[in-house]
Parts: sequence; structure tokens; C-alpha cells
Amino acid sequence: MTGDPESQNELLSLLGRRIVLGITGSIAAYKSALLARELTRRGAEVRVVMTPSATEFITPLTLATLVDNPVHSDFTESKEKGTWTNHVELGLWGDLFLIAPCTAQTMSAMVTGACDNLLQAVFLSARCPVMIAPAMDLDMFTNAATQESLHTLRDRGIEIIEPASGLLASGLEGKGRLEEPEVIAEKVVNFFSSSLPLKNKRVVVTAGPTQEPIDAVRYIGNRSTGKMGFALAARLSDLGAEVTLIAGPVALPTPPRVKNRIDIKTAQELYEATIKVWPDMDAGIACAAVADLKPKSVSNVKLHKEEFPEAVELEKTPDTLASMGSSKKANQLLMGFALETDDGIESAVGKLNRKNLDFVVLNTLADDGAGFSHDTNKVTVIKKVGVDTEIRSFELKSKKEVARDLIDILFQIK
Repeated sequence: MTGDPESQNELLSLLGRRIVLGITGSIAAYKSALLARELTRRGAEVRVVMTPSATEFITPLTLATLVDNPVHSDFTESKEKGTWTNHVELGLWGDLFLIAPCTAQTMSAMVTGACDNLLQAVFLSARCPVMIAPAMDLDMFTNAATQESLHTLRDRGIEIIEPASGLLASGLEGKGRLEEPEVIAEKVVNFFSSSLPLKNKRVVVTAGPTQEPIDAVRYIGNRSTGKMGFALAARLSDLGAEVTLIAGPVALPTPPRVKNRIDIKTAQELYEATIKVWPDMDAGIACAAVADLKPKSVSNVKLHKEEFPEAVELEKTPDTLASMGSSKKANQLLMGFALETDDGIESAVGKLNRKNLDFVVLNTLADDGAGFSHDTNKVTVIKKVGVDTEIRSFELKSKKEVARDLIDILFQIK
């Protein structure tokens, strides 16, 4: 990436954010194309929901092209095939539901809970924060009914982007213009930076394999790619946490907004780096696939075949997770991982108790698509509850989605 740091930061400011952009039937809907571009330019993934009347002002094709996602405007995707638009899935997908422009009619429906179009159904299903940018004529905006709708929505926690003043479509001049797309995009950026649930939380994440050298070119290692740990670090940073990522040898870029990355190779280096930062952390996620054994004697040069000993003597590596658990303070949370080749529940519960973890995440190579190298994973989360445990299993998902589930569980995010 080239350019000055300020421009680069702007391009990263919404990276990883999921925004549902709602568009209603206003002449200002033409600005939604510019807004969609501003959001995607800053890195957001955008999905668009339109009211039927909005499609009379701007075409779904224009918006679909700009956001590189299908645009939804009807409960039925295909009347011929009988497929429907899953408004619940849309409501759960987003990190923010932004309605811009938002008409007086839509605001009124939001207040009363009316549900006569797809946009209203998504609104009623949304678990994420909602932000609206009203746009209408001066007299409509100042009408007591409109002002009462705004007051009610604000009281319910809806973020309001006040309209700007200027020349209106009616020829009047005054307040009611949709705020400019660049301003709305910046307000979205500021919203995320100021209202993130994990702001001021410090979390250390270990990821990837370790390599335990035999000689100058050979080592004992494993097949870990680091994808699961990096997905966790990305999700944490997206939610505002200050993340320290301690990474073994992997070919992955540092996720956006991760504050500190420490690259290591051996289990000893992982231990030293982790134990150094652990006392200052609010939580730790030990996702690294650490080699449990290392050669007792290491050659500084390459050994040729005739120089190899008949046996390589091994010794144990430091147990980083056990050390974190034994030194864990009452205000710290600790999540570990257990990779097995069978169902693994008994082994994972043993690890949970033996290493004083709050959670252990079990994944098994017996499940297709789980474990090393895949972009997907299938996990079971075991939580310590007093002397008992709670077990919750998930279906096969992308590692990004698994990371969302795990962080929600760890920090009890709803």
C-alpha cells in the first residue's frame, strides 16, 4: 500500500466492519451511491436493503455494483423459484444498520413497529446498533409528529445523524438535506471507535506453529497455518481491544488495527514473549500449536545423512498455557485450545481443569473441514462454571465466523 499514513489510516478505518445500508424513498437516495462508495473505500463490507419506493429513485444494479453484493428490496428473492430473503440473517449479519436517507414515513414505522417492507423487517430483527440519517423537506422535518419520532428513536438508543441546512428539492431553504456522504462515513468511523464493546481491553493472542530446530535447516513442527489465531486477533481488534499477537512462523499479514505483533519461532521464545506481557492483560487466548518436545542437542550447521545420530534425544518444551493459568489473576480470562483426533471431550475437560482455564476450545481432526490448513473450523467450547462445566457445540463455519462466536462467549457480548 502506498500513500501518506493519514490516507492509509482512512482506507483501513472501517476494514472488517459489516454495515447493512438501508435506503428509503427519498430524492436524496442518489447520495446513497456515493455513501456506499465511501463506506467500501474505507474497507467496510456493505449489504444494501432498499424499500420498494427507493428503487424508483436509484437502481439496485447501481448499488450492487458499488458494494459487490446483491441488493435486497423484497421479501421474495425469486417468485418463480419460491426463494425468500432471510431478513433475520441480514439483521444478525451487520455490525451496524445505517439507514440513509431515512424518510419521515420510515421513522414513523420504526417507532410503531410497522413491518410492511423488507427494510422494516430487517430493522426489527437487527441486534446491532442502528443509525439513521433523516432527509425530507423543511416543513416535514419541523412537523411535531416528525420531531416526536426523532425524540422517541433517540430515547431508544438509535443514533441520529442530523440533516444539514441548505436548498431543498421543493425550492425551500432550511434544515432537511441529507448530510453529505463523506460526513456520514466519518460519523460511522467515529461511532465504531467510540462505542466498541472491547475498548480499553488488552488481550494477548498466540497463533501459529513453533519450530524446534534439529540442525541449521531441519526442525520439529506441525501443520498449523495460524489462520484461527489471526482471525481471533482480527475480531478482537475490530471490537476495540488492544491486541498483542504473538505469532509463530506463518505467511499471514498482520490484521488491521492489531497494536503489537511479536514474531517467534520456538516454544521457548513463545513462552518468554507471552509470560512477559501476560501480567498486564485482561485476557489471553492461547491458540498457538506449540511443539511439546524439542531436540535436546541442536547443531548449528546442517547435518549430512552420515552425520545423523541413530536417535534424536528429545526434551519437553516450556508449557506456556500452564504458566499463564497458574499465574492468572481473578480479573483475567484465559481461553485455551485443544486439538484432538477423536471426539476429545474428556481430554479437553482435563486440560481445562489441569491448566486453570476459564474456557477450552476443542476442535478435532475427525471432523471434515476442521483443524489445520482449512479456512473453516468446527469447535466445541467448554466453560468452567464453579466445579462444573458447560459444553456448547457449533456447526462447521468459516474461521472468521468461529472467531466471532468465541469472542462473544469469552466477553459475554450479546
